[in-house]
Amino acid sequence: MRDETIAGLLLARLGDDRPGLRSRERTWTWDEVVRESAARASLARELRQDGPFHIGVLLENVPEYVLWLGAAALSGATIVGINSTRTGAYLEQEVRHTDLQLLVTDQAGLKLLDGLDIGVPRDRFLLIDDDGYPARVRAHACEPAADASVTPTTQMLLLFTSGTTGASKAARCSQGRLAELGRNNSAKYDVKRDDISYCSMPLFHGNALMALWAPSLAAGATVVLAPRFSASGFLDDVRFYGATFFNYVGKAIGYVLATPEQPDDGDNTLTHGFGTEASPEDKAEFLRRFGARLVEGYGSSESAGMIKRDPATPPTAFGRPAHEGVRIVNPETRETCAPAILDEHGRVTNAEAAVGEIVDVRGAAKFEGYYNNPEADAERVRHGWYWTGDLGYVDGDGFLYFGGRSGDWIRVDSENISALLTQNVVRRHPKIVDAVAFGVPDPRSGDQVMAAIEIPEGVEFEDLDFAAFLAAQGDLGTKGAPRFVRVSHALPTTGSGKLKKKELQLDGWRTGDPVFWWAGRGSPEYVLMTEADKAALRDEFVAAGRRRFLP
Repeated sequence: MRDETIAGLLLARLGDDRPGLRSRERTWTWDEVVRESAARASLARELRQDGPFHIGVLLENVPEYVLWLGAAALSGATIVGINSTRTGAYLEQEVRHTDLQLLVTDQAGLKLLDGLDIGVPRDRFLLIDDDGYPARVRAHACEPAADASVTPTTQMLLLFTSGTTGASKAARCSQGRLAELGRNNSAKYDVKRDDISYCSMPLFHGNALMALWAPSLAAGATVVLAPRFSASGFLDDVRFYGATFFNYVGKAIGYVLATPEQPDDGDNTLTHGFGTEASPEDKAEFLRRFGARLVEGYGSSESAGMIKRDPATPPTAFGRPAHEGVRIVNPETRETCAPAILDEHGRVTNAEAAVGEIVDVRGAAKFEGYYNNPEADAERVRHGWYWTGDLGYVDGDGFLYFGGRSGDWIRVDSENISALLTQNVVRRHPKIVDAVAFGVPDPRSGDQVMAAIEIPEGVEFEDLDFAAFLAAQGDLGTKGAPRFVRVSHALPTTGSGKLKKKELQLDGWRTGDPVFWWAGRGSPEYVLMTEADKAALRDEFVAAGRRRFLP
């Protein structure tokens, strides 16, 4: 039962003299955090207008962001975290959709919004680096209390989905759901009162709020901030703050592991971290170098709590389904899929029968929906079930594995190939920072596998000895080797650091980045794809009547 609120968790910290929030410049006790939040809540109430009580925040990870989260909780407002990596018409459309009545930002944010009409008049902007801002906040100092309207169902956040597979949507999150996640995740990720929680992932993303801020609030741990993620500054920050716990997402772990190894890497206070998209090899290497264990999880801004941790979980699995309502089903028939039969390398040998969509047959009631987007709501809830849009499978021992996003199974020569498996294999290469695999159309039938890889400056594709590396990976399989490899020193990412997979897939081999391809048969041998090669391949599509498959 969601019978708590974020406001209640915050007010429980009144009188708590333990550090609650730290930056490089200042430390706030939890008591000070609550009181500073209450002053901003009073200011927000004074400025409130008719309509949705939505407050946009366009800031890096600075203390003001955390204090406005507290302000929203106490005043009953909704925080809309604005993705600072968006620009132009896309940013304008995304922000206008959420009907803001107030915007908290700074001079950098003002510059980003220059020339855009986000639906908020300039006199409704609060600039935290304006000379008069501190005095304005102090004038609203008051005894902390929650607005009488605040209940567990009060909307607390609108979280933009990352948009890796389509247009972003604003997912609703209530105070009750966020408080429940805070309680549950503090236990699941072992966040205790004496932990120092380091946050360099953007606070506009659900990972930072649901996996670090809310659990730290629930436990009374200290939240410490980095304005933005920096691989070279990561360990320095950890040592400066004495951080014990951190969160990550996307390429962050790959970037940290790509920094030159030092003899004293293990001389730090970290004990553990939580996030997504770290491979088993990443976790092992991070533990070896830095002495901290990484806990991988499965969830989204829309839902969570579908996985139960088990110490016996295999390295590539997430855990067990949290309850019998979490199932892998055939999306056409809604029948539960057969248990996956894994070979000695962990590959699914019966993908047709075992791989399906992850659903929660009890989850429809918990799903809080998207803001002003009934079409997206209907896509998530069908037949009274919550559909994640993600693929998975369960082995014979009952452990659940992530099978990728919808479309991550590629049909090559009438055989199902897991893009996620290829991606994980490619990412093992010690000189590859990050990689993503996906299907691209074959000129005659079905698909081919393509990978996009990011390598450090100063490293070239020829330095990877890529074909030999793939040949040495026993679990890749004969059809899993990428036919095309896009090579970049900076692949496009979302604001949370995830690779823009949909964009990369649409580009395919028609990108301006160098593409190496395996044009023959037998063992892979990669050569640079020329413009003449691309033209000839297009001609093959035309000759086969498949030109429509090339966007």
